[in-house]
Amino acid sequence: MEKKNKSFIENLLNKKIVESKLLSDSFNINCIKIFTSDKKKYIVKYYKNKNLKFNAIKSEADNLIFFKNFKKNIFPKVYSNDSDFLVMSYIENDGILPSETKDDLLSAIVSIHLNNSKYYGFEFDTQIGGLKQKNKISKNWPQFYRENRLGYIFELISLSNPMEDLINHKIEFLLKNLEDFIPKTPKPSLLHGDLWEGNILFKDLKLVGFIDPGSFYGHNEMEVAYLRWFNPKFIDKNFINKYNENIRLDDYYLKYEFVYQLYYSLLNVYLWDRSYINDVSNLLKKISL
Repeated sequence: MEKKNKSFIENLLNKKIVESKLLSDSFNINCIKIFTSDKKKYIVKYYKNKNLKFNAIKSEADNLIFFKNFKKNIFPKVYSNDSDFLVMSYIENDGILPSETKDDLLSAIVSIHLNNSKYYGFEFDTQIGGLKQKNKISKNWPQFYRENRLGYIFELISLSNPMEDLINHKIEFLLKNLEDFIPKTPKPSLLHGDLWEGNILFKDLKLVGFIDPGSFYGHNEMEVAYLRWFNPKFIDKNFINKYNENIRLDDYYLKYEFVYQLYYSLLNVYLWDRSYINDVSNLLKKISL
């Protein structure tokens, strides 16, 4: 850790840092685990080069504070945050994953999804992989999903490094006719927003917390589709039945879950690896496009 940043964080915490470890430096953001003189551990995030257009670190801090106020004790505690630094608690975890869907994980997901709103969107824009997720308030779910999720990421790819014409034409058709592919008026549910394996922490095979939220009120089945898409072993073949016992899924959910998975696949094309274009193509075929 740079000396000036170390001094600043020590002043924020009023503690000496005795050791630091870089965990990641993706999306222009340093994520560092620090150890203090009183044998405490914290996570610190800050930009390597400040992004003036959208501050994902500030957005994450606001999102974590939102969950604290919502009395959701499954997220890190924010100790200090400003426009430059986010300092939060470190959740002890061992990276060993359960081999089936356990009740603690299911209950935690359901406890978030059971919170509802009258609208889709959120009170501020949130982040996913350092990218802004636009959360403009809407009462029209296909419109929200088109303008703020699927169409938004498709436009970013098309402006920076377009995919092949056949794929583009299929996605353009889907966007124009989205009302024919997904439910028009699902109940707006609170979502974590980026609930993949890396953001779900376990210790001794028990859930200990969620990290890196990018929340909004949307169709809960969008998050269910994401959990099934990345296919970790702790989302087993009985996950849908177990979830359905708590929150009822639409009878036709399995026919359109690919439309929701397409958003996350396009995110990976834009943020991580162009090889995900093959996955995009396969999803479009499953949608019968």
